[in-house]
Amino acid sequence: MTGDFLRTPLTLKIATFFFIAVTFFYFGKHWSDGYQQLVFFTQRSDSDPNSNPVVSTSPNYAKPFNVSALIENNSQPAPPENVPPPPPEEGSIEKLGVVNENGTMSDEFEVGDFDPGMVEQWVNETQVDESEGSSSSPSSTSDSDVGFGIKKFGLCPREMSEYIPCLDNEDAIRKLPSTEKGERFERHCPEQGRGLNCLVPAPNGYRTPIPWPRSRDEVWYNNVPHTRLVEDKGGQNWISRDKDKFKFPGGGTQFIHGANEYLDHISKMIPDITFGKHIRVVLDVGCGVASFGAYLLSRNVVTMSVAPKDVHENQIQFALERGVPAMAAAFATRRLLYPSQAFDLVHCSRCRINWTRDDGILLLEVNRMLRAGGYFVWAAQPVYKHEEVLEEQWEEMLNLTTRLCWNFLKKDGYIAVWQKPSDNSCYLDREEGTKPPMCDPSDDPDNVWYADLKACISELPKNMYGANVTEWPARLQSPPDRLQTIKLDAFTSRSELFRAESKYWNEIIASNVRVLHWKKIRLRNVMDMRAGFGGFAAALIDQNLDSWVMNVVPVSGPNTLPVIYDRGLIGVMHDWCEAFDTYPRTYDLLHAANLLSVEKKRCNVSSIMLEMDRILRPGGRVYIRDSLDIMDELQEIAKAIGWHVMLRDTEEGPHASYRVLVCDKHLLLS
Repeated sequence: MTGDFLRTPLTLKIATFFFIAVTFFYFGKHWSDGYQQLVFFTQRSDSDPNSNPVVSTSPNYAKPFNVSALIENNSQPAPPENVPPPPPEEGSIEKLGVVNENGTMSDEFEVGDFDPGMVEQWVNETQVDESEGSSSSPSSTSDSDVGFGIKKFGLCPREMSEYIPCLDNEDAIRKLPSTEKGERFERHCPEQGRGLNCLVPAPNGYRTPIPWPRSRDEVWYNNVPHTRLVEDKGGQNWISRDKDKFKFPGGGTQFIHGANEYLDHISKMIPDITFGKHIRVVLDVGCGVASFGAYLLSRNVVTMSVAPKDVHENQIQFALERGVPAMAAAFATRRLLYPSQAFDLVHCSRCRINWTRDDGILLLEVNRMLRAGGYFVWAAQPVYKHEEVLEEQWEEMLNLTTRLCWNFLKKDGYIAVWQKPSDNSCYLDREEGTKPPMCDPSDDPDNVWYADLKACISELPKNMYGANVTEWPARLQSPPDRLQTIKLDAFTSRSELFRAESKYWNEIIASNVRVLHWKKIRLRNVMDMRAGFGGFAAALIDQNLDSWVMNVVPVSGPNTLPVIYDRGLIGVMHDWCEAFDTYPRTYDLLHAANLLSVEKKRCNVSSIMLEMDRILRPGGRVYIRDSLDIMDELQEIAKAIGWHVMLRDTEEGPHASYRVLVCDKHLLLS
């Protein structure tokens, strides 16, 4: 009887339908188990049907969102309820990996250094696909999707291997009305559309840089093949050549017995100069090969070492090859690109600068950048030599610093030390008509992009902002007073944004260290191209990565640079529509979060990425974290440059509107 029942057509249909339904339910459930669902929905109040809808997230969503968008210039204010969710519990972050040869995901892999054998033959010309777009120039002034039409960028001539676009513009320099104040060493960028449109080649015999900390003492000759400094400074314990290497004994013109002894001398002179505590950020003017800054690193001090690209033009290149923070900069006619009250100590050892010229305008620039209560250390012949001309220079220096209200602390041997006042009381007590005068109240001491030097004293904030920084390392995570001066379009408090950004990057870097083995990658010279409050750099320090970060604050956004320095980090103001003031091949990692989609509105994205390639070392890596809308274009440009690219999901998962483009640079041979 049962058999007869099952043979009826209706029964077969019902049984078949039931079996198919159960099968789909089973496989559908298990297929979706591996994905974190991110569900958005709108809901209105039942009591008020006209109320505005609000956005909610599903309860299973517990991953942090990208707070970088909150600090964009002219961004839409975030509603108060959009506070970053708490960080995931330990172990809840989904690990990323690579697909192994069996087709399964694995996190057991390593990323090694650049291999000299990892080179590619590269056609030494720019290949253009005329059908792709109307413009055949990679430096054209507009971008439209991938319509620039470049298939492959060619290599620049070999003589451009050390090319710095805004410092090597000989046509512009020849047209300067005067160069007597050092104007030729300042920025003179190529006209729009005439910038870099090829790949800057490495010198013959280029090798993987020697890793830190060994690079402090030696670098490969072929990577910086210049002997001018050896010839000029060989007897001053700066630098020497030993076969295929340059050696750095750690000396300088005024400290031929070594930087460590010199630093100890300063500390004994002024016991309040406690390196690594309240002296954390230093400016070294006329740095040579940056041995002063190199040896301060072991004392938990980060130094911005600066020098012009002059007759000793490769000193900054040597510094960066060693793995020491440095950039090309000149005291001439414009402000340096650092904020007011940036440095706890400014150092000049035979820096060849006439501090008293033009009513002391150059020392006034030091005064602007020196933190309230900070120190100026001068080691030069006028300090210790008893010759008539030099004694006159010493008296002029004493007179100028007195009028600046600097307190002369001590002279010992060849070193003299002054201290800047902590408030404005001395300035207000000066006799009427004393020069230099106080700056006009309307002058913004943090306005530095192409801003002329001013022969006046920048008044200190009456609320003592900038003076009340905590000691290192507590200041790294302490929201500084000057955070309240940053102009942001956001309802959320600045302190909350500061902490949210720090938490956001801490979680990402911790994941990269754990899953992507960042401690096995050479990460010495790092640049954050849109630094915000410096959270990315702070996270690298928290994770004990042996690196330093150049925090770049674009002119297209809010000026957060004072906050970066108050945290005990270094950085610079910059416009990414122009080239950066550094030599080629000087950074191991470039990090760009929400930068290119913003700058695309102002300038050519391919020009920015060509500049990134110029300053990135072969074997270096680029992390571009940006909106999905721009990723296709960025991938095409990256391939045209010759980078090896990989597109990844962000920590928010595959449904997020952001992606991470990871690019590796190989050594290209023509």
